[in-house]
Amino acid sequence: MWEMAKQRDAYGKALVELGRERDDIVVIGADLCGSCRLKDFGSEFPERFFNAGIAEQNMTGVAAGLAASGKTVFASTFAVFATGRAYDQIRQSIAYPRLDVRIVATHAGITVGGDGASHQMLEDIALMRVIPNVKVLAPADYHEAGKATQALADIDGPVYMRMGRTEVPNVTEENDPFEFGKARTLEEGDDITLIGTGIMVSRCLKAAKMMKKEEDIDARVINMSTIKPLDEDAIVKAAKETNGIVTAEEHVMSQGMGSGISQVVSESYHVPMKRVGVRNQFGESGESDELLEEYGLTAEHIVESAHDVMERR
Repeated sequence: MWEMAKQRDAYGKALVELGRERDDIVVIGADLCGSCRLKDFGSEFPERFFNAGIAEQNMTGVAAGLAASGKTVFASTFAVFATGRAYDQIRQSIAYPRLDVRIVATHAGITVGGDGASHQMLEDIALMRVIPNVKVLAPADYHEAGKATQALADIDGPVYMRMGRTEVPNVTEENDPFEFGKARTLEEGDDITLIGTGIMVSRCLKAAKMMKKEEDIDARVINMSTIKPLDEDAIVKAAKETNGIVTAEEHVMSQGMGSGISQVVSESYHVPMKRVGVRNQFGESGESDELLEEYGLTAEHIVESAHDVMERR
């Protein structure tokens, strides 16, 4: 079994490390600094930490101003507020002038659980990937969240990174490499390709093990932690070398990672493909595991989709 850990804990730790390394790092939150793991940075670097209060649009505008003055800014709140409430400010004040603001959101996806539809942000990847100049990331686990945070400090222009609320399986190792813009193959296989992002990477790995054990099917598993820009070379390579592709994400299927991959496949190398994700609907209150089952975000659903793809091949 994999060890479990919260991605946002790694984010908070990495922020402190960045603050010690660079005096241009500034952090701003919106009254959820404990939940977003910003407090340790604020305690050690109070002169570089700001709490905008329950005013996410204002937080985003202030972040833009700090970046325009030469700072590298990390702005954090829950995903539903970071992208939905502050969309106009992100587009006009951060993306258009290509400012060095890292919008790092926690509590994304259906696994927010009991807070229900009002807080289960399932459209954030779609909102951010359509804005010009904005790069988009969704780390797979605790280790990758920490390494991605470190990498964000050196990326030019605006970036959006999403993380969840709950503990997730550690499917990568502490010393595994992380390269922005590059997918990483976690399991080799030539029968079918499973491409996951965020917490769904662990479900893809579980699905691959199930298919190998029960049917001797070799599934390639790819961790697509960078959603924009997509690693098109890895996608085309998988399309050419396997019998099809299944994508999996904790997000609505409309304009998510799977949509981006399907565009690459349709334009570069046609193979059967299926997307696993949330249909165009809101979430509901419940325990995280129950909701993942209810909305079809499980290894079993990935296996079922893989069978459909291979049959169409």
